[in-house]
Amino acid sequence: MKTKAIHFIGLTSLFLCILTLAITITINFIPLYSFDLTYFNIPESLGISKETIMDNYRILIDYLNKPWVSELNMPNFPSSEKGLFHFYEVKKWFLINYSVAIVSTIGSFFYLRYIKRHELTWKLIRFFQWGMLMPIVVLIVIGLNFDELFIAFHELFFNNDAWLFNPSTDSIILALPEAFFMHCFILAFSLIELTMIVGYFTAKRMAFKKK
Repeated sequence: MKTKAIHFIGLTSLFLCILTLAITITINFIPLYSFDLTYFNIPESLGISKETIMDNYRILIDYLNKPWVSELNMPNFPSSEKGLFHFYEVKKWFLINYSVAIVSTIGSFFYLRYIKRHELTWKLIRFFQWGMLMPIVVLIVIGLNFDELFIAFHELFFNNDAWLFNPSTDSIILALPEAFFMHCFILAFSLIELTMIVGYFTAKRMAFKKK
């Protein structure tokens, strides 16, 4: 029973570690947003330079990432109370993600050390095999109907409609098109898929060596 608990907690930690680190990389990968600004001609449509939009985006990211930044003030994109409330909720989820990432990374470290010490690397093979399926399913859903996935995502994590921005009061939404978030989803789950593939072949090679 103790061994089963160790593996359950360990594999859960490993999954959460991979998930939260992929999210962390994605939400801080500013080059993706810079690319989308140009790709979707957002500066031209808004009549604002790319550099100015990027400056405002960095202010937003700083607010979402740093617990000690308590106010959001984007000089070129005024926000309504409803919009600020949504960003406050997003900030809470960012910080939860970081907290889970730290705890799960520590848990994964000790679990992988346990696996190596007891020569149980083969137990990771099935985990990574199943893990490779989840990102593929999500990426297929993104390709078929991202709109419904996007709505379902917000309904799952937010119990209000504050995320439905009004461009006339929260013009930042015009600089954050839905397609950008689709690219974020694609990047995050592609990173997860890549990690699962690398993990699978690494675990398989190590297990083979033990034999």
